[in-house]
Amino acid sequence: MSQQVKRITSPDDPAVVDLCHQLRELSSNLEADGWPAQQLRKCGEYGVFEWFVSTECGGQGWTHADIMRGYLALSQACLTTTFVITQRTGACHRIEATENRSLAEHLLPDLISGNSFATVGISHLTTSRQHLAKPVLLATRTANGFILDGFCPWVTGSTHAETVVMGATMDDGRQILVALPTSAAGVEIPPAADLVGLSASQTGAIRCHDVEISDDRLLAGPQEAIMKQGRGGNTGGVQTSALAIGLAGAAIEFLEQEATQRTPLDPPAVSLRREWTEVAADMLAAAADRPTCSNEALRTRANSLALRATQAALAAAKGTGYVTGHPVGRWCCEALFFLVWSCPQPVMEANLCELAGIAP
Repeated sequence: MSQQVKRITSPDDPAVVDLCHQLRELSSNLEADGWPAQQLRKCGEYGVFEWFVSTECGGQGWTHADIMRGYLALSQACLTTTFVITQRTGACHRIEATENRSLAEHLLPDLISGNSFATVGISHLTTSRQHLAKPVLLATRTANGFILDGFCPWVTGSTHAETVVMGATMDDGRQILVALPTSAAGVEIPPAADLVGLSASQTGAIRCHDVEISDDRLLAGPQEAIMKQGRGGNTGGVQTSALAIGLAGAAIEFLEQEATQRTPLDPPAVSLRREWTEVAADMLAAAADRPTCSNEALRTRANSLALRATQAALAAAKGTGYVTGHPVGRWCCEALFFLVWSCPQPVMEANLCELAGIAP
């Protein structure tokens, strides 16, 4: 019989430390396991999935600031697991916000408990494939619903999801969001992409071959610019910065541990920790609606810190850190993810300027 665990009810709960310790221990086997199944199960046991859903719908209804504190702790322990949770949470938010209450009441209980996994397929409506004239996923109205034809290019947990909150575009430019069952006829899920980092997130395409979906699976729409309505679909903003800062925290902690035995490492460790404290404080201020800078400036700083801190940790680890399986090498690969994950053009340009040594 598994040991009963304490549900985490605030970011200050001591159980956060217990959960993060277990996630950190399991992270070394992530690439071999291919999916953070054990990590997600433990998060369900600790009540993590309750954080993001209102009390009215059966969750704990944490504030945005408290959720970001939770993300900081989780991403420092295991970035892959935390990234998967953000996509799961995006799906839950869209399901919770729908006016289709019977669908929400059907799906949410198992999502909150961790008994079911849902994710989002919306990047083609926000950042991916925006240069193409024709929608990559077309929705055609029928008498009872829609026909979906095309594909979603980036879906995290594509090979494990029972439900995908998927966006599609109609001929007239209006968009819809549906809760697509991956078991539906015509849904094809190829093997996930082999990524430089976070391959265990099982992020890949989902193809729809004239998939019929009824109105009772409609979450929102048809309407223009559907992702600007409600919450939960956008993976950018403060949330993405929180994960980058969390990863940087793991690398800085490693550097600090090494510095206790190698004094030349102390000045860079102290400097990086000071920077981490400042950017984390600014991120939490933004999450509490007291921003000290723009979200783009915050994201630029978080990206930069994640890249520099992980490489500093690798330099301190020397050859040991360059061997496959060492956490420092994994962190360096994971840091590259923030250069491409929902990265706004101004942030990308600022990061490129820094890499090129060009003053902004």
